[in-house]
Amino acid sequence: MSDTAVAMGAQGALAQGRGGLWLAAFSILLVTAMLASLGLGRLSIPLPVVAGILGHTVLPVPETWSVLEERVVLLVRAPRVLIAALSGAGLAMCGAALQGIFRNPLVSPQILGISSGAAFGGALAILLGFTGAVLIGSAFVFGIAALVVVGLIARIDGRTETATIVLAGIIVGALFSALVSLLQFVADPDSSLPAIVGWLMGSFASATWGRLALAAPPILIGIVGFYLLRFRVNILSLGDDEARSFGVSVERDRWIFFALAALATGATVSVAGVIGWVGLVVPHAARLLVGEDNRVLVPASALLGGAYLVVIDTIARTATAAEIPLSVLTAIVGAPVFAVLLRRSWKRERGA
Repeated sequence: MSDTAVAMGAQGALAQGRGGLWLAAFSILLVTAMLASLGLGRLSIPLPVVAGILGHTVLPVPETWSVLEERVVLLVRAPRVLIAALSGAGLAMCGAALQGIFRNPLVSPQILGISSGAAFGGALAILLGFTGAVLIGSAFVFGIAALVVVGLIARIDGRTETATIVLAGIIVGALFSALVSLLQFVADPDSSLPAIVGWLMGSFASATWGRLALAAPPILIGIVGFYLLRFRVNILSLGDDEARSFGVSVERDRWIFFALAALATGATVSVAGVIGWVGLVVPHAARLLVGEDNRVLVPASALLGGAYLVVIDTIARTATAAEIPLSVLTAIVGAPVFAVLLRRSWKRERGA
């Protein structure tokens, strides 16, 4: 066993012990954020009432609430909160895993061109007059198609290198972004253009149990896959040669992670539009708290990302009379937070 492997094992045991406490804290934060979000809005519902409505579905709890409160919690806010939590968890997990694989803290799910491809698919569906399941399906299919194109461009002589994948992702992302701009240029300014722009800016306003049923399976496949394979992120983050010395098929594992990222990101964009910064900022915040070990960092990013996007969505629909687009809020919050985190990280590295 190499010195690197021994060091990884010792650091991993320490990180997992400390990380368990952080995972418990992030779990409590996520549940608290979801319960609070269910009660907040134009119709404010006290937390005990929210708990009673939720408990009433499985336990014989005395009804002390109105029919309106029950419908608001179960039919309006519950699917929205669940989609926000799943989307935040999926995007943050993608960011944490991809940053480890690429060994680059500036990588986010957008680097593979998946978001741009899904954005084009959704915009095309809106331009053609489709909504609902067709819009979701179109965005999802084009998100996966973008990843396939990246793979075809990056594969040279039967192999793919990290640098070529990044460059291919930038190329494909730029191409689909240009196609989205073209769709906006030809769209009807009185009908389809406002719908396309509104959808691209991100929102969970159209969340229903039906949309949750469509989006949850691919997002959950991505989340569960990332969790089960999180230890392989540590190995891939060592570099291709070191990873191969552990008997790992680098290219196969790398593309498995890319496929999981495509599932989670494509499904999120299909139901909520393009939501930036979550996959970039949340893993950095989690890394400062739980450390570099991806066995802890990946699930910690998921829990923190879910709580973060639930809070952002709650602010988006309660701060003003008109709902604020999610991408606006995530950028306003994410940019300064990311700057602070980077400065703290640089200072810590210099002091080490």
